[in-house]
Amino acid sequence: MKYLREIFRYTFKYKALAMLTIGCNLFFVIFNLLSLVLFIPFLQLIFKSNSLEKGIQKPVFSGDFVDLINHIKDSYNYNMQKMVQENPLDALFFVCVSVFAAFFLKNLFRYGAVWFQSELRMRVVRDIRNTLFKKAINLPLSFHTQEKKGDLMARMNSDVGEIENAVISMMELVFREPISIIIHVSTLLYLSPSLSVASFFLLPISALIISRIGKSLKRTAKKGQHQMGLLYSAMEEGLGGIRIIKAFHAQEFINKSFEEINLRYQKLITRAFRKRDLSPLLNETIGAGVMISLVWLGGSMILNQSENHLTGELFITFIIVFSQLLRPIQGISNSMANLNKSKASQDRINEILKTDLKITNPKKPIKLTEFKDKIEYKNVGFYYKKDPVLKNINLSIKKGESIALVGESGSGKSTIADLLPRFYDTIDGEVTFDGVNIKNVAISQLRKKIGIVSQESILFNTTVAENISFGDSNPSIERIIEAAKTANAHGFISELENGYETTIGERGNMLSGGQKQRLCIARAIYKNPEIMILDEATSALDTQSEKQVQQALDNLMKNRTSIIIAHRLSTIKNANEIIVLDKGGILERGNHKSLLKSKGAYFKLCQLQGINE
Repeated sequence: MKYLREIFRYTFKYKALAMLTIGCNLFFVIFNLLSLVLFIPFLQLIFKSNSLEKGIQKPVFSGDFVDLINHIKDSYNYNMQKMVQENPLDALFFVCVSVFAAFFLKNLFRYGAVWFQSELRMRVVRDIRNTLFKKAINLPLSFHTQEKKGDLMARMNSDVGEIENAVISMMELVFREPISIIIHVSTLLYLSPSLSVASFFLLPISALIISRIGKSLKRTAKKGQHQMGLLYSAMEEGLGGIRIIKAFHAQEFINKSFEEINLRYQKLITRAFRKRDLSPLLNETIGAGVMISLVWLGGSMILNQSENHLTGELFITFIIVFSQLLRPIQGISNSMANLNKSKASQDRINEILKTDLKITNPKKPIKLTEFKDKIEYKNVGFYYKKDPVLKNINLSIKKGESIALVGESGSGKSTIADLLPRFYDTIDGEVTFDGVNIKNVAISQLRKKIGIVSQESILFNTTVAENISFGDSNPSIERIIEAAKTANAHGFISELENGYETTIGERGNMLSGGQKQRLCIARAIYKNPEIMILDEATSALDTQSEKQVQQALDNLMKNRTSIIIAHRLSTIKNANEIIVLDKGGILERGNHKSLLKSKGAYFKLCQLQGINE
C-alpha cells in the first residue's frame, strides 16, 4: 500500500489530467456494458420472444431515484413493444443504431482516456527523472566515487520506465477495473442472482494463483534491474575505454566479459517476462473453465425450467456480460503483476532519492564578503569509511599567497583541496574562511569564490564559448574572448572551423590535451574566482603543451590565492609555501630553497626529478 500511495502522489500532482482520465474511463465502462445489454431486444426479436408481444402498460415514474433504472428499462421495453407491433424491421434498425452508438461512445471515451493518460504518465516520468537527476547531481563526491555511473543511468532510464507502466496500472487498478467489476457484477445479479452467486464461488481460485506468481515476479524483477545497472556500467566502461582496449588488443577479453553480464541479464529478464505473461494466460484458462461451468449450470436451469425468469436471451446476455467481467479481473491481475515488477524499480529509485546528502546548507548561513585575510585548516582530520586520510592538519593560507601540496599518491593532497569547496566535510577540526567556519556558509556562495582546474580536462559537448562561460546564463562574448586570450587559447580557437561557436565533441575529444586544458583554464578565468585550486593541471601534458598551459596558469594565478597540487616540482618553485605530506600528515613545510637546504623528503623528490636548485 505504501508503494501504491507513492505512485498515487506522483499521479495526482496533475489533478485535472488524472480526473479527466478517470472520467473517460468511467464512461468507457458504462458504454461498454450498455453496448452489450442493448443486444437483449435484438435477441428477443431474433428468438421472437413473448416478452415483446405481451401488452406492456406505459410506465409512470414515481420520482423515487431507486426506481430510476427500472423506469428506464420499462420505458425502453414499452417503446420497443410499440415498434415491434407496428414495424419489426424499424425496431431491428433502431436496435442496430443504438448498439452502434454505444460502441462509438465506448471507443470515443476509451480514446479520451488514452489521450489524457499518455500526457499524465509522461509528465510523471519527466518529473521523476528530473528529481532523480537533480538528486544525483547534488549528492556528494563520496557517493559518486562508490556508485557506478552505468547503474545510475539504468535507474534514470529503465527503472523510471517501469514507473511509467506503474502509473497506467495504478489508474486501471484503482479507478477503472474496480468500477467496471462493480457495474458488471450488479448487472449479473440483476439478470440472474443464482447464476451470479455460483460464478462468484469459482473466481477466487484465479486470484490465489495470480498472487503467488506476483510475489515471485517482484523478486526476479529486482534482480533483473540490478543486472541492468551492471550491463550499463559494462557498456559505459567499454565504449569509454575504447582506446586502451584497442591498444592492449583486449577486444576479445572485453567482449567475453560483456557477453557474460548480458547473458545473466537475458536469463533474469526472460524469467521475469515468463512469470508476468503466465498470469493472464492462467487467468484466461481458469476463466474459460468458469465460463463452461456456468454454461452447463445455466443451460440446466433453462432446460429444467428451475428458474422461470431466465430466458434464452437473458442467459446469452448473462454469458456475454460475464465474459466481459473476466476482462477487468484479468486487468487487475495484469496491473498487479506490473506493479510488482515496478515496485523493484521504485525501490531502486528511492535508494537514490533517500540517500543522505551529508553535505547540506546551514539553516542560517553566514554571508561571505570579499576575501580579506586567510583560509585556515585547524586540526583537520578526515576518514574514508574507517581509514584515516588526514590527521591533525594545521595550515594557513593568506590572501594572495600560493600554497603547494606535494607527496606520494594517497598522501591526502587532493583531499585537503576538496575540503575547501566542501566536496567533503571534515570529520575532525574545521576549515575557516576569514575566521568563519565554511560549514556555516551557503555552499553556492562558498563555491562562487573558488575556481578549479583539475588534471582531467572535463569539457562538455557544446560550443567553445559555452564551455568557457559554463554556468553563466547570460554570457558575455567579450569576457569569453578575454578569458581565452589570458589562457593562451584564443589562437587555436580562432583557427577552428566556426571559431568560438565550434562544437568540440564529447569531453572535448576534437581538441588536443593541451588545448582542452587551456579551455579549462579559460573557464576558470571567466569565472574570476578569488581562490584557485590547481589539481595537477599539467601532469598529463607533453613538454610543449605544458609550457603553454603553465603560462596560462601563471596568468590565472596573478593576484589570486592558490592551492597547487603538483607532481612536477618544477612548476611550484615560486610557491610561497610548500607542504610535504606523508600518510595524511604534514612531514615538511617551507619554501623551495629552505626545503632543499634541509635535505629531507622534498630534497629527495627534487633529486628524483633532476632538480638541484
